[in-house]
Amino acid sequence: MSKLTRFGMCLDSDLLKTFDQHLDRKGYQNRSEALRDLIRNAIVQEQWIDQQEIVVGIITLVYDLNRLELLESMTAIQHEYQDLILSSMSVYLDTDHSLQVIALKGRTESLKNLSDNLIALKGVIHGQLTLSTTGVNIK
Repeated sequence: MSKLTRFGMCLDSDLLKTFDQHLDRKGYQNRSEALRDLIRNAIVQEQWIDQQEIVVGIITLVYDLNRLELLESMTAIQHEYQDLILSSMSVYLDTDHSLQVIALKGRTESLKNLSDNLIALKGVIHGQLTLSTTGVNIK
């Protein structure tokens, strides 16, 4: 583990009170851990901006099972981007709807292109890309 460095900071008392309430709601034991998480989040979000950065992500898709052409299109697109896909899982939500979760790793730009292509398909009711870090550049 790297060496810890202690530092001070000045905050408006109302902002600090609101922050402490946030810590209580989230279950943080102390301000230090909450600040570390906020700093890590800022670093991860910068990685997402760099379109060439290697990141991981999840695409979630809720789609209409009754559209056979949709299933064919989804499969074709995923084959086109197969080098990015780590894993995929589909579950039936009811007789008409399914949820697909696709785990990805690759350049931010490529993951966004894949998700945009899938989400734009007619019959996809809702889709979302959630990005995260590989953890390589974060300590």
